[in-house]
Amino acid sequence: MAISVDTVYQTVLALANKEQRGYITPQEFNLFAGQAQMEIFNQYFYDLNRAIRIPGNQSDYADDNGILQDKISIFIKASTYNAGEDQLLPEDFYRMSLVTVDGNTAEKTSREQQEMYKSPLTTPTKSRPIFYVIGNEFSVKPSADTQTRISYIRKPKNPKWTYVIVNEKALWNPDAADKQDFELNLEEQSNLVVKILKLAGVSIEDYNLAQSAGQEEIKNIQQQKS
Repeated sequence: MAISVDTVYQTVLALANKEQRGYITPQEFNLFAGQAQMEIFNQYFYDLNRAIRIPGNQSDYADDNGILQDKISIFIKASTYNAGEDQLLPEDFYRMSLVTVDGNTAEKTSREQQEMYKSPLTTPTKSRPIFYVIGNEFSVKPSADTQTRISYIRKPKNPKWTYVIVNEKALWNPDAADKQDFELNLEEQSNLVVKILKLAGVSIEDYNLAQSAGQEEIKNIQQQKS
Protein backbone atom coordinates (compact mmCIF):
# COMPACT_ATOMS: atom_id res chain seq x y z
CA MET A 1 0.00 0.00 0.00
CA ALA A 2 1.35 3.41 -1.02
CA ILE A 3 1.89 6.32 1.30
CA SER A 4 -0.72 8.99 0.55
CA VAL A 5 0.91 12.16 -0.71
CA ASP A 6 -2.00 14.15 0.73
CA THR A 7 -1.61 12.61 4.19
CA VAL A 8 2.06 13.52 4.25
CA TYR A 9 1.43 17.06 2.99
CA GLN A 10 -1.31 17.73 5.54
CA THR A 11 0.92 16.40 8.32
CA VAL A 12 3.81 18.57 7.19
CA LEU A 13 1.56 21.64 7.04
CA ALA A 14 0.11 20.96 10.48
CA LEU A 15 3.54 20.61 12.09
CA ALA A 16 5.07 23.56 10.23
CA ASN A 17 2.16 25.83 11.13
CA LYS A 18 1.93 24.64 14.73
CA GLU A 19 4.00 27.59 15.84
CA GLN A 20 3.24 29.85 12.88
CA ARG A 21 6.49 28.95 11.22
CA GLY A 22 5.37 29.54 7.66
CA TYR A 23 3.38 28.03 4.81
CA ILE A 24 4.85 25.40 2.51
CA THR A 25 3.40 25.79 -0.97
CA PRO A 26 2.41 22.75 -3.05
CA GLN A 27 5.30 23.44 -5.41
CA GLU A 28 7.78 23.52 -2.54
CA PHE A 29 6.28 20.41 -0.99
CA ASN A 30 6.50 18.44 -4.25
CA LEU A 31 10.14 19.42 -4.62
CA PHE A 32 11.01 18.51 -1.02
CA ALA A 33 8.93 15.32 -1.21
CA GLY A 34 10.86 14.01 -4.20
CA GLN A 35 14.19 14.79 -2.57
CA ALA A 36 13.14 13.19 0.74
CA GLN A 37 11.95 10.03 -0.97
CA MET A 38 15.22 9.68 -2.90
CA GLU A 39 17.28 10.19 0.27
CA ILE A 40 15.46 7.33 1.98
CA PHE A 41 15.66 5.18 -1.16
CA ASN A 42 19.42 5.79 -1.52
CA GLN A 43 19.92 4.90 2.14
CA TYR A 44 18.52 1.42 1.54
CA PHE A 45 21.57 0.54 -0.54
CA TYR A 46 24.09 2.04 1.87
CA ASP A 47 22.50 0.11 4.73
CA LEU A 48 22.38 -3.11 2.72
CA ASN A 49 26.00 -2.78 1.66
CA ARG A 50 27.09 -2.05 5.22
CA ALA A 51 25.22 -5.05 6.60
CA ILE A 52 26.75 -7.36 3.99
CA ARG A 53 30.25 -6.12 4.84
CA ILE A 54 29.91 -6.76 8.58
CA PRO A 55 32.54 -9.42 9.40
CA GLY A 56 31.92 -12.41 11.64
CA ASN A 57 28.48 -13.37 12.86
CA GLN A 58 25.84 -11.66 10.73
CA SER A 59 22.80 -13.29 12.33
CA ASP A 60 21.80 -9.95 13.91
CA TYR A 61 21.59 -8.44 10.43
CA ALA A 62 19.69 -11.25 8.70
CA ASP A 63 16.28 -9.74 9.38
CA ASP A 64 17.49 -6.28 8.37
CA ASN A 65 18.76 -7.66 5.06
CA GLY A 66 15.44 -9.34 4.38
CA ILE A 67 13.49 -6.17 5.20
CA LEU A 68 15.72 -4.06 2.96
CA GLN A 69 15.49 -6.57 0.12
CA ASP A 70 11.70 -6.50 0.41
CA LYS A 71 11.68 -2.70 0.29
CA ILE A 72 13.88 -2.69 -2.81
CA SER A 73 12.17 -5.58 -4.61
CA ILE A 74 9.10 -3.54 -5.61
CA PHE A 75 11.35 -1.38 -7.79
CA ILE A 76 12.80 -4.26 -9.87
CA LYS A 77 11.93 -4.19 -13.57
CA ALA A 78 13.13 -6.02 -16.68
CA SER A 79 13.80 -5.09 -20.32
CA THR A 80 14.83 -7.16 -23.33
CA TYR A 81 17.15 -6.11 -26.17
CA ASN A 82 17.98 -7.88 -29.42
CA ALA A 83 21.60 -6.79 -29.29
CA GLY A 84 23.83 -5.86 -26.42
CA GLU A 85 26.34 -3.20 -27.47
CA ASP A 86 25.86 0.51 -26.68
CA GLN A 87 22.21 0.24 -25.67
CA LEU A 88 20.39 3.09 -23.97
CA LEU A 89 19.30 2.34 -20.43
CA PRO A 90 15.63 2.89 -19.49
CA GLU A 91 14.81 6.43 -18.36
CA ASP A 92 13.88 5.20 -14.87
CA PHE A 93 17.11 3.19 -14.46
CA TYR A 94 18.80 3.41 -11.07
CA ARG A 95 21.00 0.34 -10.64
CA MET A 96 21.65 -2.88 -12.55
CA SER A 97 20.57 -6.09 -10.86
CA LEU A 98 21.20 -8.87 -13.42
CA VAL A 99 22.15 -9.16 -17.09
CA THR A 100 21.69 -12.32 -19.13
CA VAL A 101 22.69 -13.08 -22.72
CA ASP A 102 20.63 -15.85 -24.31
CA GLY A 103 19.83 -16.98 -20.80
CA ASN A 104 23.44 -16.96 -19.52
CA THR A 105 24.35 -14.60 -16.69
CA ALA A 106 26.82 -11.89 -17.73
CA GLU A 107 29.76 -10.89 -15.57
CA LYS A 108 29.95 -7.21 -14.62
CA THR A 109 33.09 -5.36 -15.67
CA SER A 110 34.08 -1.87 -16.85
CA ARG A 111 35.14 -0.39 -20.15
CA GLU A 112 38.70 -0.07 -18.83
CA GLN A 113 38.82 -3.72 -17.72
CA GLN A 114 37.89 -5.08 -21.14
CA GLU A 115 41.58 -5.59 -21.92
CA MET A 116 41.45 -8.49 -19.47
CA TYR A 117 39.03 -10.31 -21.78
CA LYS A 118 41.02 -10.23 -25.01
CA SER A 119 43.00 -13.43 -24.61
CA PRO A 120 41.66 -16.61 -26.25
CA LEU A 121 40.84 -18.07 -22.83
CA THR A 122 38.88 -15.07 -21.56
CA THR A 123 37.19 -13.76 -24.73
CA PRO A 124 33.48 -13.30 -23.99
CA THR A 125 31.17 -15.91 -25.50
CA LYS A 126 27.41 -16.49 -25.41
CA SER A 127 27.92 -18.93 -22.56
CA ARG A 128 30.35 -16.57 -20.77
CA PRO A 129 29.25 -12.98 -21.55
CA ILE A 130 30.32 -9.73 -19.91
CA PHE A 131 28.68 -6.32 -19.53
CA TYR A 132 29.46 -2.83 -18.30
CA VAL A 133 27.47 0.34 -17.65
CA ILE A 134 28.71 3.80 -18.51
CA GLY A 135 26.58 6.93 -18.25
CA ASN A 136 23.12 6.21 -19.61
CA GLU A 137 24.28 3.28 -21.77
CA PHE A 138 25.31 -0.32 -21.26
CA SER A 139 27.21 -2.76 -23.43
CA VAL A 140 27.21 -6.55 -23.53
CA LYS A 141 29.76 -8.75 -25.27
CA PRO A 142 29.35 -10.72 -27.41
CA SER A 143 26.71 -8.48 -28.91
CA ALA A 144 25.98 -10.04 -32.31
CA ASP A 145 22.94 -12.28 -32.74
CA THR A 146 22.12 -12.35 -29.06
CA GLN A 147 19.13 -11.54 -26.91
CA THR A 148 20.04 -9.50 -23.86
CA ARG A 149 17.73 -9.25 -20.88
CA ILE A 150 18.42 -6.85 -18.05
CA SER A 151 16.89 -6.84 -14.61
CA TYR A 152 17.30 -3.45 -13.00
CA ILE A 153 16.18 -1.36 -10.05
CA ARG A 154 14.19 1.66 -11.16
CA LYS A 155 13.99 5.03 -9.49
CA PRO A 156 10.87 5.80 -7.44
CA LYS A 157 8.37 7.98 -9.25
CA ASN A 158 8.39 11.59 -8.07
CA PRO A 159 5.51 12.19 -5.63
CA LYS A 160 3.12 14.94 -6.64
CA TRP A 161 0.40 16.64 -4.61
CA THR A 162 -2.09 17.80 -7.22
CA TYR A 163 -4.52 20.64 -6.65
CA VAL A 164 -6.98 23.17 -8.04
CA ILE A 165 -7.16 26.83 -7.10
CA VAL A 166 -10.42 27.91 -5.47
CA ASN A 167 -10.70 31.43 -4.05
CA GLU A 168 -6.93 31.80 -4.36
CA LYS A 169 -6.41 28.68 -2.23
CA ALA A 170 -4.88 25.38 -3.32
CA LEU A 171 -7.31 22.51 -2.73
CA TRP A 172 -6.40 18.83 -2.98
CA ASN A 173 -7.40 17.24 -6.29
CA PRO A 174 -7.02 13.45 -5.97
CA ASP A 175 -8.54 12.87 -9.42
CA ALA A 176 -5.76 14.62 -11.35
CA ALA A 177 -4.11 12.38 -13.92
CA ASP A 178 -0.61 13.30 -12.74
CA LYS A 179 -1.24 12.71 -9.01
CA GLN A 180 1.48 10.48 -7.58
CA ASP A 181 1.66 8.98 -4.09
CA PHE A 182 4.95 8.03 -2.46
CA GLU A 183 6.18 4.59 -3.47
CA LEU A 184 8.04 3.70 -0.29
CA ASN A 185 6.90 1.24 2.36
CA LEU A 186 4.23 2.57 4.75
CA GLU A 187 6.64 2.49 7.69
CA GLU A 188 8.62 5.28 6.02
CA GLN A 189 5.82 7.83 6.42
CA SER A 190 7.21 9.43 9.58
CA ASN A 191 10.69 9.55 8.05
CA LEU A 192 9.29 11.34 5.00
CA VAL A 193 7.51 13.91 7.16
CA VAL A 194 10.66 14.60 9.17
CA LYS A 195 12.91 14.92 6.12
CA ILE A 196 10.47 17.23 4.33
CA LEU A 197 10.19 19.44 7.42
CA LYS A 198 13.96 19.58 7.61
CA LEU A 199 14.22 20.69 3.99
CA ALA A 200 11.37 23.16 4.44
CA GLY A 201 12.99 24.65 7.54
CA VAL A 202 16.12 25.46 5.56
CA SER A 203 14.08 26.83 2.66
CA ILE A 204 12.04 29.27 4.77
CA GLU A 205 15.11 30.06 6.88
CA ASP A 206 13.49 28.69 9.99
CA TYR A 207 16.49 26.91 11.41
CA ASN A 208 14.63 25.97 14.59
CA LEU A 209 12.27 23.94 12.43
CA ALA A 210 15.18 22.41 10.54
CA GLN A 211 17.02 21.62 13.77
CA SER A 212 13.92 20.14 15.37
CA ALA A 213 13.30 17.97 12.33
CA GLY A 214 16.95 16.92 12.30
CA GLN A 215 16.76 15.84 15.93
CA GLU A 216 13.60 13.87 15.21
CA GLU A 217 15.36 12.23 12.24
CA ILE A 218 18.24 11.11 14.49
CA LYS A 219 15.77 9.70 17.01
CA ASN A 220 14.00 7.73 14.26
CA ILE A 221 17.30 6.29 13.04
CA GLN A 222 18.29 5.26 16.56
CA GLN A 223 14.93 3.58 17.11
CA GLN A 224 15.27 1.64 13.86
CA LYS A 225 18.71 0.38 14.85
CA SER A 226 17.84 -0.48 18.45
